[in-house]
Amino acid sequence: MDGVLVNNLDVHRQAFAEFFRRYGVNRTFEELNRHFGRGNDDIMGDLMPREIVERVGIRELGNQKEAIYREIYAPTITPQAGLVEFLAKSHERGLRAAVGSSGFRANVDFVLDKCNIRQYFEAAVAGDEVTRCKPDPEIYLTAAKHLGLKPEECIVFEDAEAGIEAGKRAGMKVVALATTFDRSFLEKTEADYIIDDFRGLEIDTLEKILDSLE
Repeated sequence: MDGVLVNNLDVHRQAFAEFFRRYGVNRTFEELNRHFGRGNDDIMGDLMPREIVERVGIRELGNQKEAIYREIYAPTITPQAGLVEFLAKSHERGLRAAVGSSGFRANVDFVLDKCNIRQYFEAAVAGDEVTRCKPDPEIYLTAAKHLGLKPEECIVFEDAEAGIEAGKRAGMKVVALATTFDRSFLEKTEADYIIDDFRGLEIDTLEKILDSLE
């Protein structure tokens, strides 16, 4: 979802900056960048002082940060460039779709409803609904199960290294979007295909990706 359905890296950075400020914690964007694509429990456990984690609770810290994110983003949220047109074409061709996000359920619902794209997805799996977040493949395997599809029948769209690894470990093809990280970085990952955004992406290209680009 993040960096794929919406280009929201800067908003998450703003939200984290405000969240850390409230707790008097000093973290850099470079430290944050290494964690994008992972679940909030992992992020909070790594970046917040142990005393705060034990006093407030790791789940409550995540809830607070995501509430800040939604408040900041609500007035300006828009779908990723070309996304709605791509989803409409995919739906017309009978392709089935699910969301697999490390984000909280509240964030998933927020994006689907605010961008008016919920109708294109048969299922949505959030990070607080699985036991292991990306780079573990559980999220994507669960999403495929909800769709009744085998992993090899699925294509994952991802923007971050942890998600790309999760998709490949799930046995799926991965299309990487150069939204959070640039192409030179993504070319070093296991992504099968790289795009800037969804503009001009044809359904026939997806079929070629599933056929291992042969």
